[in-house]
Amino acid sequence: MTEDKKTEDLVENEAAEAEEIFAEDDATEEESSESRIKELEAKIEEMDNRYLRLQADFDNSRRRSNMEMEAARKYRSQSLATDLLQALDNFERAIQVEADNEQTKSLLQGMDMVYKGLVDALKKEGIEAIEAVGKEFDPHLHQAVMQVKDESFGSNIVVEEFQKGYMLHDRVIRPAMVKVNE
Repeated sequence: MTEDKKTEDLVENEAAEAEEIFAEDDATEEESSESRIKELEAKIEEMDNRYLRLQADFDNSRRRSNMEMEAARKYRSQSLATDLLQALDNFERAIQVEADNEQTKSLLQGMDMVYKGLVDALKKEGIEAIEAVGKEFDPHLHQAVMQVKDESFGSNIVVEEFQKGYMLHDRVIRPAMVKVNE
C-alpha cells in the first residue's frame, strides 16, 4: 500500500468515527430534547391544574362572601328588633288597661298610635308576629309552657298565647310562649 492509500484509509476511518460520534451526539441530543419537552409539558399541566384550582377557590370565596353579605343585609335589624320586643310587650300590656276617664282614654289612644307605629316600622324591616292561637303547635315557632285538656280544641293545638313570638323574614327571633291542648 502506498502512503496515499494509507492516509486515505486513515482519513476514511477517522471520518467514519466522527460520523458515529456526531450520530451518537444527535441521538443523545434528541433524547435530551424529548425528555426536556416531556418535563416542560408536565410543568404546563401542573400549572394549568393549579390555575384551575385557584380559580375555583376564588369563585367559591366570592360566592360565600356574597351569601354572607346578603345574610347580613337581610338580618341587619335582628339585634334592634330583639331589643325592641320587650318595649313592644310593655306597650301591649299598657294598652289593655281599662280606661275609666277621658284623660286615660286619650293617653291610651296615644300609646296605641305609638305601638302601631313601632309595629309598622318592624314590618317594613321584615319582622312580623307569629300567629299562634288556634294553630297547630310547631316547636320551631312556639315554646310550650303549659298543657291543658280542653274538648273545644283539637289535639296539639295552641289554646292561649302568653307572649308573642316574632320572625325576621324566615328566622325566628323569639318563639311564642303558648299553652297547648293535649
